[in-house]
Amino acid sequence: MSLYYQDDYVTLYHGDCLTEHREWLEADVLVTDPPYGYDHSSNRDGKFKGEVIANDSSLSARDEVLASWGKSALVFGSWKRPKPAGTHTVLTWDKGENAGMGDLAIPWKPNTEEVYVIGRAFQGHRSSSILAGHSVVTWASKGREHPNMKPVSLMERLIEKCLPGTVADPFAGSGSTLVAAKNLGRRVIGVELEEKYCEIIAKRCAQDVLDIFGASAVAPEVVVM
Repeated sequence: MSLYYQDDYVTLYHGDCLTEHREWLEADVLVTDPPYGYDHSSNRDGKFKGEVIANDSSLSARDEVLASWGKSALVFGSWKRPKPAGTHTVLTWDKGENAGMGDLAIPWKPNTEEVYVIGRAFQGHRSSSILAGHSVVTWASKGREHPNMKPVSLMERLIEKCLPGTVADPFAGSGSTLVAAKNLGRRVIGVELEEKYCEIIAKRCAQDVLDIFGASAVAPEVVVM
């Protein structure tokens, strides 16, 4: 469990954000997609069918991170579980027509997801609380690298609203927050528990030409542990 990847913008640690590599606490704003606390697993056939998210049996990991953090944050979550303490605004991500099927007994698909706004360290022109135009990546054949992978374009729009400074993501997952921050010229510190996802993040961040879900940038010399 150690420093896994580093370049001029991105620092990624492999380990448990709750017990080690607490460097993420030195950042200025937190943008993260933590476990949602309801043992989610994909019911689609394919690469992620049945895969569960680490620490997703409760909200304890999310809430412990936020209690340690104590500053402004943008935190993804689900209406199925309580909002984080300190939430004053809820953004809604419209995932588009490619969202999962959900409960087939009702005639509506689950096309939205929530983003909780905590603190006031945000800027920019006032815009809609509906985040549209950032379609979910559904299939592995289309580039999906994680059961809850977020589009880089969505993460860029969120980070653009954050005040200047270093971004933290202690639940780095497939690395979309890290890639987005790097695209915007922002330093970012990430921690990821599962090594297989650290490898994916390192590959995405080290690409010379930007990730297929974002803008474009050139990666500097990198260190991969």
